[in-house]
Amino acid sequence: MSQAEALIAELSPHYVVADKGYDSDPLRARIRRQGAKPVIPSRRGYRRRRHDRTRYKLRNVVERFFNRIKHYRRVATRYDKKDTNYFGFVCLASLMVTCS
Repeated sequence: MSQAEALIAELSPHYVVADKGYDSDPLRARIRRQGAKPVIPSRRGYRRRRHDRTRYKLRNVVERFFNRIKHYRRVATRYDKKDTNYFGFVCLASLMVTCS
């Protein structure tokens, strides 16, 4: 099982949005078995598949958010040894990013 399959194993999403690197038949089949719709563009050189372009374009909002919280050095380098402490600071950094 790939890391992407392990990541979505416990979830029940409506859509799974990913970049071209995750374009594979087994992953798409796994997503459909879970009742979700894959929003993954086709890799260059492979058969063209349709995907929801509007939903895919919204993916960059999430990527920009993660980029902004990684400006907090403590989040980017993960100094905290305990998960709860790290998660707490990620929440604090998220609040600081969204409020500014």
